[in-house]
Amino acid sequence: MTVSTTRNNGASTAVNAVLFCCTAFLAAEPAAWLVRTWFEASWGSYGGWAFIGVLGLFMWSVTSPRRGPASTTFPALLFALTGAVRVAGHILAVNVIGAAALVIDMFALGLLFGLGERRRAVSPLWLAALFALALPLERIVQRVIGFGLQQVSAAGACGALSLTFDDVTCSGVDIVLRAQHVLVDLPCSGARGLLLTIAAFIVLAALTRPSAGRAVVGIAVTVMAALISNTIRIVLLAVGIAFPEVVGIDVMAQPWHDVVGLVTLALGLAPVVGWARFGDDGADVVVDRAAATRAAGSSVWVAGVLVAACLAVAFTPHRPIDVARPIHNLNVPTSLAGQRAQPIPLSARETAYFTQFGGAAAKASYGERTLLLVRTSAPLRHLHAPDECLTGSGFAVERIGISHGAMPGATYRAVGVDGREWRVVVSYRSDAGHTASSVSEAVWIWLRNPSTTWTAIERVHPWANSGADNDAFDTALAPFILNAPMET
Repeated sequence: MTVSTTRNNGASTAVNAVLFCCTAFLAAEPAAWLVRTWFEASWGSYGGWAFIGVLGLFMWSVTSPRRGPASTTFPALLFALTGAVRVAGHILAVNVIGAAALVIDMFALGLLFGLGERRRAVSPLWLAALFALALPLERIVQRVIGFGLQQVSAAGACGALSLTFDDVTCSGVDIVLRAQHVLVDLPCSGARGLLLTIAAFIVLAALTRPSAGRAVVGIAVTVMAALISNTIRIVLLAVGIAFPEVVGIDVMAQPWHDVVGLVTLALGLAPVVGWARFGDDGADVVVDRAAATRAAGSSVWVAGVLVAACLAVAFTPHRPIDVARPIHNLNVPTSLAGQRAQPIPLSARETAYFTQFGGAAAKASYGERTLLLVRTSAPLRHLHAPDECLTGSGFAVERIGISHGAMPGATYRAVGVDGREWRVVVSYRSDAGHTASSVSEAVWIWLRNPSTTWTAIERVHPWANSGADNDAFDTALAPFILNAPMET
């Protein structure tokens, strides 16, 4: 009997070693990509702070005595599931898929260490939800549903302002009060406030461990509080812009702009704190571990799935599904506003990117000005706002607003490491005639018309240049953009 027990323990140890090694191998690349998003300025991610919060709660709980048994087989099943997910992410060449699987890994680790069964109990499920905020969610939310959030925020603010003022007119995301334009652009979409409010809710849920019913109520309270607080923020900014002599401060200047945001964020957090304070559950969302264990089968089977996933990741090539249609010739105008084009070749990295994922780009300089064209049928893959690319290149970038003229577009002020200042204007146009002033708006339209091709038209002017010169450049460029074939 002793020999049999020893053999079984040895087999179990070997299986556990396989589970650990395969899981670590599969998680290494997505984890490295996730960490890079915390430090690369182009992502603008605050995910590192979410990870610190996860680590703090994990250590706070795991260092307390355990009061009940921890699950072992179910976490192994979850690790097998993430292995399959990462194979899909690897084949499709979408980093976010593999990184999102780390959320499930976090849930499995919480169960494995019995965080919900300790004296200082923390819900493994809600801790995993907090880890999800370590992903660059703000950038993702803004790109996918940012324009929708802009419209919701603008509609709410317009309705609130109309209750008090008679001279309010609204056109999409543009609000006019007392002849002053208030543009509800991406920073005012509410994406950041929504994620911060959700983060507070998740931390409170991890500590209070609500039942499923109370959790649903808490989520509803959180989303509504975030949307209402952002509406209040826009209303306050609009009033400040329209009545500066009454307010006495410039609400668009620092630190007052951030002060308004912090005050309204605090208002949005109050209902969430109230939800947690007056709850009486502490029961956690229940996972049917027995059923999951039956479905999992033996640890050897789970280990086999993970080994297969490791081999698939190691030897399966990328086959991304969001590859744009190939565009073989994308040309810039030979001259604009009296300046001859000097083509700027794409870097080897850029050439490889467009070769692998389709689409096309072309760059040229016209004196001190630069023109960049990016054309794609997959805007989620290819289109990026100038602040993403320029920030990653060391520029300090500030969004100015929307410029009008021959080619309206989003305008940025970029300051290079050498101190030179540039005005960057970007417009987006589809082959169906749609126009947009942001990637999120272009994506919003594209999702309803996925067969369209989009072109980003980015112009870079010296900041000291006059507005008339910039308008003349755009006026000369507009006919080329409007008349050029979208695909060749």
